[in-house]
Amino acid sequence: MKTTHYLAGIVLMSATAAMPAFAADECNLDINSNDAMQFDQKELSVPASCEEVTVTLHHTGTMAKNVMGHNWVLSTTEDMQPIANDGMSAGVDHDYLKADDERVIAHTAVIGGGESSSVTFSTADMKADGDYSFFCSFPGHIGIMKGTFSITE
Repeated sequence: MKTTHYLAGIVLMSATAAMPAFAADECNLDINSNDAMQFDQKELSVPASCEEVTVTLHHTGTMAKNVMGHNWVLSTTEDMQPIANDGMSAGVDHDYLKADDERVIAHTAVIGGGESSSVTFSTADMKADGDYSFFCSFPGHIGIMKGTFSITE
């Protein structure tokens, strides 16, 4: 009898090890930024099964947020530049984003070297075939610090 339980345990452990990671892991994204005004990724995607997504931005540099701060902003690709333009006058204390800008789907705080910031957002109103992009809204950074965001079927 003990051998049967032992073998059943091994079979169960083997089956569990072969199972794919939980969808929750696929719904948590990390992206790095640095003092050279760069994101370490140009494309981010999540499966359509993610009802909520958490993005964590890390600043691997050393410069202060008022000098070389970065944030992560998600919008439609069409709205990126207008959001960045409108946010310039908002200042660092408002994450270089116009207050209550409905074009912004999600954004982190502006952070400086050694800091991290996360944002969790719903994908309920996003389309799998939508044209979404992420960018940094710190003045002048959008030209280099941008990428695509997609929801995959």
